[in-house]
Amino acid sequence: MKNSRRKLLHLPLGLGALTGLEAMGLSTALAQATYPTKPIKMLVGYTPGGFTDNMARTIGEPLAKALGQPVLFDYKPGANSMIAVDMVAKSPPDGYTLTTVIAAHAANPALYAKMTFNAASDLTPVVLTGVAPLILSANLNAPFSTPAELIAYAKANPGKLNFGSSGKGAAAHLAMEQFMANHGLSMQHVPYKGTQPALTDLIGGAIQLMFDVPLAMAQHGKAGKIKLIGMASEQRLPGYPDIPTFKEQGTPFIANTWAMVLAPSKTPQEILRKLNAEASRILATPSVREKLQSTGVVPGGGSLEEAAKFLTEEFDRHAKLIKSANIRLD
Repeated sequence: MKNSRRKLLHLPLGLGALTGLEAMGLSTALAQATYPTKPIKMLVGYTPGGFTDNMARTIGEPLAKALGQPVLFDYKPGANSMIAVDMVAKSPPDGYTLTTVIAAHAANPALYAKMTFNAASDLTPVVLTGVAPLILSANLNAPFSTPAELIAYAKANPGKLNFGSSGKGAAAHLAMEQFMANHGLSMQHVPYKGTQPALTDLIGGAIQLMFDVPLAMAQHGKAGKIKLIGMASEQRLPGYPDIPTFKEQGTPFIANTWAMVLAPSKTPQEILRKLNAEASRILATPSVREKLQSTGVVPGGGSLEEAAKFLTEEFDRHAKLIKSANIRLD
């Protein structure tokens, strides 16, 4: 017993006597047990202040307090978030480099023939942060105010309506493609480099329609600058009780974007489960739930396995929609 105890007490100091593989395994185990011992970097594939940034900070800032290490936000916008995701995919799988992605991540493999990483196998989900149903809005002068009126007008005037989005292949674009397919409509897509310029043209009348998250649209609707046609969710959101759903207006339709934290695929399970447990606990706190709901986001959480299942289903769903709409970005 004394000899065994002595060996255990002196094991970390005796790494030199172990084989290379044994030492490496022990070092990895020790690193996982003490994780984290330095700041964690959270890469964001879009500019500061938008939906992705808000979702990254919602989880990242309290995560820093929970883990006792800073979470540093690093912005690498461009290429539909692929610049940031590529950097994370090629980072050491040690839990110190993460990224927050949105629905565009699940669409990219179907949109781009060539990618510098494999979105499904080079990264692994940590936690689903939240899901944000989209609102369909219209210019004030549009000759319709409900989904049924829009469908009737679009059928009578094929190709005459323009709809904007935050970019080709974005959730807002794909939502309208699905809506048109559901009802046999033809409208012209006008892609923008972000939500704000598209919203400016919606208010000004250069485009007539646009899907986007509640945070971007609702305040302008309440100010009387645009019409809010409907919320693409099963039920009204707690933070936006005055906006009716498509379903309650007789034209059921679901469309959303979401946010998820990812890590390099070979990150040890012990680290992933620690991050997932802390993130899920944070997302369950009343203050965080209230913050998310006030911006039109349904709080996420759940296990690693649930996050992985959700992402797999999103890859499949986007692939089918993009193929049917014949959308390519290269």
